[in-house]
Amino acid sequence: MSNRTLRVNELIQRELSDILRKRYQAEAAAITISAVEIAPDLRDGRVRVAIFGDAEFARQKLRWLRATARELTRELGRRIVLKYMPRLTYTLDTSTARGNRVLDILDEIDAKQTPPPPPADSAAPSP
Repeated sequence: MSNRTLRVNELIQRELSDILRKRYQAEAAAITISAVEIAPDLRDGRVRVAIFGDAEFARQKLRWLRATARELTRELGRRIVLKYMPRLTYTLDTSTARGNRVLDILDEIDAKQTPPPPPADSAAPSP
């Protein structure tokens, strides 16, 4: 991935987050833009969003985000000057949930393998 593409990814991520926080405060309170991946030709891109809440809440917010996508792209076009404004598709980022599940499993394994501490012998004679 080129340096230019990385900079465009970061710029779009930052501006999308700013738009959501300023214009759509109530609707976007639980939404975090976790990553933006723009194609090298800057025509298409994928926006990964992390949504905090249960699965049904996440589906509702993702549906709202997709319905608002044209307005978001229009506002991005006003803020960012690019030859082509990429067509963005929004996908749910589940990496945080998967990471938390892996950490829980590792904790369970660690708890099973750690031997219990030896009991303190209170009946031992004192010197």
